[in-house]
Amino acid sequence: YGDHRDLHLSIRRQRQMCIRDRDSRIQDELSSSMTGGRLRRYAKVTSAMGGLAARLAGERYLGIKINREQHASDLRAALGGLKGPLMKVAQILATIPDALPKEYVNELSHLQADAPSMGWLFVKRRMKAELGENWLAHFNTFDKQASAAASLGQVHFAEDINGKKLACKLQYPDMGSAVQADLKQLKLIFSLYEKYDSAISTEAIHEELSDRLKEELNYSHEVKNLKLYRHMLSDLNQITLPNPIDELSTNRLLTMTRIDGSKIMNFIAKNSDIKIRNQVAINMFKAWYIPFYKYGVIHGDPHLGNYTIRPDGGVNLMDFGCIRIFRPDFVTGVIELYKALRDRDEEQAVNAYKSWGFENPSKELIGVLNIWANFIYQPLLEDKVRLINPSESGQYGRETAEKVHEELKKIGGVKPPREFVLMDRAAVGLGSVFMHLKAEINWYKVFHDLVGDFDEKILSKRQSKAMNESGLILD
Repeated sequence: YGDHRDLHLSIRRQRQMCIRDRDSRIQDELSSSMTGGRLRRYAKVTSAMGGLAARLAGERYLGIKINREQHASDLRAALGGLKGPLMKVAQILATIPDALPKEYVNELSHLQADAPSMGWLFVKRRMKAELGENWLAHFNTFDKQASAAASLGQVHFAEDINGKKLACKLQYPDMGSAVQADLKQLKLIFSLYEKYDSAISTEAIHEELSDRLKEELNYSHEVKNLKLYRHMLSDLNQITLPNPIDELSTNRLLTMTRIDGSKIMNFIAKNSDIKIRNQVAINMFKAWYIPFYKYGVIHGDPHLGNYTIRPDGGVNLMDFGCIRIFRPDFVTGVIELYKALRDRDEEQAVNAYKSWGFENPSKELIGVLNIWANFIYQPLLEDKVRLINPSESGQYGRETAEKVHEELKKIGGVKPPREFVLMDRAAVGLGSVFMHLKAEINWYKVFHDLVGDFDEKILSKRQSKAMNESGLILD
């Protein structure tokens, strides 16, 4: 019996030593893979962007015509496995009139937001880094498999020790370095594209994207954004927001109460009733534009994965990383531009564009900008029930964007202000959703019900109070 016991103890010791060696080896491999992964990522992005730059330069300076569609497809294939901001940047660029050639935007906008998620080993290490050695003690259950994987992090469903359903958004490792690398490459491709096509100056676009992406890396900042939205939309039963769980959140982990609903495209497929589709559209409009016209705040990322739909047509907002706060006078400028288009008042339009941030807009530039503005504002200018866009075009705004682009080239181009980027992103993104819903709404009435009592001074006071209560500081 003694020999058997000694043998058993010896086997146990060897097994424990093997486990320790294995864990140490895995830790070394993970550490090196993060560094190596960062280098491989930079090399991959550099190679892909460098190829694009060479082809654009060849077309520009040597007259070498390239198959843009094929190269755009190759570019998407090269970048498709990468997590990080490139996906989000591509989605935003898709809404800015010809910031990049349309063939590239079309392909980049299809980069998979549901990229392969981190495996359980990585998740355990990341959760331990955020909540400590005994992180699992905070939960009754914690799903090993991510429910969703996006550009900067992934979501795991869980249940706390009191049985409350939670959603934990965990940032991928080394995202700070990934953001820096991607933004450098984006700046390069922007500068090269401007040499190829000078219709759009991209300097302010890059600055805006850089600041917003860096904010998104800080989940503590997103908690404040969430609290801000809970304050702004507290009176709307049609919109559901999660509660942040502060004690289970860090700069790179955001834990919220879980809210369930259907993805918008699934909801549309299962609901042909135009009444409930219209209700969804109105609720979406309120979720985005009550914060803007009442508080000077816009949700800059109406991506399909950032909200779900309740069975009654209510909207669940779930992501608050990309939030833009505007000066009160900018909101006034947005309303003044509406009035200028309605009254065909050129002088008022000039003043409105200046308040947007367009510097010394010429008469020619005003004319071109009005093409785009009329497209965006048109549903709000007609006092009747209508579709958001009667055109059968599959991509919201593409035809108008191409026309604007050609006219801008003729007059020497334009430098869009930073404020334009996410305002445009929200308008075009929501317009696309309304097109999918085939919503038939009197948009004029919905808009006027919202802005009829607009007062810049009241908005300023309202904004300050909301910022203070949510812990945000205005620049």
